[in-house]
Amino acid sequence: MNSLLLVGGRVIDPSQDLDEVADVLISDGKVVCVGPGAADKAPPETVRIDVANKVVCPGLIDMHVHLREPGQSAKETIVTGTSAAAHGGFTSVLAMPNTSPPIDSASPALSLKRRAEEHAKVNVFITGAITKGLEGEDLAPIGSLKSAGVTAITDDGHCVQNNELMRRALEYSRMFDLPVLDHCEDRSLVGDGVAHEGRYSLVLGLRGWPKEGEEVIVARNILLAECTGARVHLQHLSSAGSVRLLREARQRGLPVSGEACPHHFTLTDAALAGSEEFWREDGRSLLGRMRQTEAPPSWPCYDPNLKMNPPVRSTADREALLEALADGTITVVASDHAPHCDFEKEVEFDHAPFGVTGLETALALTLMQLYHSGKMRLADVIKLFTVGPARVLNLHSKGTLRPGADGDITVFDPDAEWVFDRSCTASKSFNSPFYGWRLKGKAVLTIVAGKIVWAESDIPKVW
Repeated sequence: MNSLLLVGGRVIDPSQDLDEVADVLISDGKVVCVGPGAADKAPPETVRIDVANKVVCPGLIDMHVHLREPGQSAKETIVTGTSAAAHGGFTSVLAMPNTSPPIDSASPALSLKRRAEEHAKVNVFITGAITKGLEGEDLAPIGSLKSAGVTAITDDGHCVQNNELMRRALEYSRMFDLPVLDHCEDRSLVGDGVAHEGRYSLVLGLRGWPKEGEEVIVARNILLAECTGARVHLQHLSSAGSVRLLREARQRGLPVSGEACPHHFTLTDAALAGSEEFWREDGRSLLGRMRQTEAPPSWPCYDPNLKMNPPVRSTADREALLEALADGTITVVASDHAPHCDFEKEVEFDHAPFGVTGLETALALTLMQLYHSGKMRLADVIKLFTVGPARVLNLHSKGTLRPGADGDITVFDPDAEWVFDRSCTASKSFNSPFYGWRLKGKAVLTIVAGKIVWAESDIPKVW
């Protein structure tokens, strides 16, 4: 299949301020034409696909994914993780380096890159570690990692506690034009916390994870970005204080960006007390989540599938994230897809690992919270998955449908209603809190380099 023509879809490309019904021609892995002349330029052997009443946009990018290879393939593999990405409408993912062994030198980076080229269903970009072994003591060889093809550096899952070391990392990253992605967590403040420090951690007897533990590192990173001029991206922000600090930094023109995850701007810590408590306290704000005639999905109290780092926080924190996404303070939505085996999560809340899966639900949850709620235009929501991450990562041929760009395209139905069922997931792991949820918005066709890598069902073709 060398040429594809997508016929009659609503084409939305935020990189060009484009929103119109049009045809899209992809040939030899590249975008050739968008608009009325696309059909005339199509070669005779072109496969024509009817996408009427669907949205056609640049391929979605998830810049925060744990594929677990090498060393943790019981949780996820490149094959299963990228399959889940394709099901969710993502054509590119950024793999985190907290594997076993970690991606802290050129050799494991090159090995992972080769394996991804051989087995991945979608584009896989690689991150390298900031420090050797993710231990926060000695800098990793950042220049060698850059030569090996990493797109960014991060100690995700860990946070560099030594401020001087972090400053040096930023100075080196600027030399090699690599963004630094940081998991913001001050270990001296967080300690062994497992849930947001607040009413519910107190009532449930769970050790508190104070939001100040995130905000202190956010402030540190902003100061160091100002000092060094290096680009810093703040991962999975969860608190109103972090949003305020980021907003002020961006207003001052500092090279700092941030991301939010759907679980943080959908859930609150009330969910830890069970679905009834969450529904009573927060359900009214989840516009479009389900018909009122249907019962809300159930969680048991202390459900380990609701344990993530940073934790889901208060209603005020969630609303601050939604406001920051709507006003452009936060420019990226990422899943922080963190798969774990069932036996790891089927333990007491305190002992379960942090992390939830998210590749297959990120688009729907974001559409529900931001588009169907009326907070954002559809084009602006798509920008959070395309232009936003492409700019942070310097992916100039991604996140756009300009002629000559890579032929990565996502086709989705923003109004499709569906139930997320455990039996239908493509991921190898099942640690999601959203099974049984009635969602609205679904990818139906995922195209990478002009090739269909996933389709929801038989795609109607026209000739």
